[in-house]
Amino acid sequence: MANKLGSTVIRVCVGSTNPVKVNAARQAFSQVFPNHIIHCEEMHAPSGVADQPMTEAETRLGAQNRARYCFENHASHQDMNFFVAMEGGVDEFEEGAATFAYVAILNSEGHLMTGRSANLPLPNKVYQRLLSNDELGDVMDELFNTDNIRQKGGAIGLFTNHAATRESVYTQALVLALAPALHPEHYI
Repeated sequence: MANKLGSTVIRVCVGSTNPVKVNAARQAFSQVFPNHIIHCEEMHAPSGVADQPMTEAETRLGAQNRARYCFENHASHQDMNFFVAMEGGVDEFEEGAATFAYVAILNSEGHLMTGRSANLPLPNKVYQRLLSNDELGDVMDELFNTDNIRQKGGAIGLFTNHAATRESVYTQALVLALAPALHPEHYI
């Protein structure tokens, strides 16, 4: 794939209008393709899952649905090199409740690459609110007296004192998910 990207510009359709997600995509592709100019276009893409996904499977599906929606509905589909989506979710594990993200990337031929971020442990009181159908961003805004944290550092930024952020976690997950695009000969 990397050798097929002869153009100096790589065009990425991001299945979100959230600046955190668009910036994460730009950052990830800039790291993976440092000799290219990265052009990101945002696009609203429905996830087809709950606003607050509560399982790994639902979170993965949400990211994949958003990426597929972009692939199938972008007006200048043939001009795009990649279609990218990110979905944050929550699940309960052996160690307790945690939030994480799934990322999905489709290349211009429709090959799907999926990745996942690390877990951020959640306090039980936060998890209980999510079980009551609250969204993580809203709970965090209330808990930390912030406004629209989902478009800033997210729960990750708040609980790590900004040592990591929602954007940095999305970026890392995207970089890792792009490995097959860099070395397709090993992922056949």
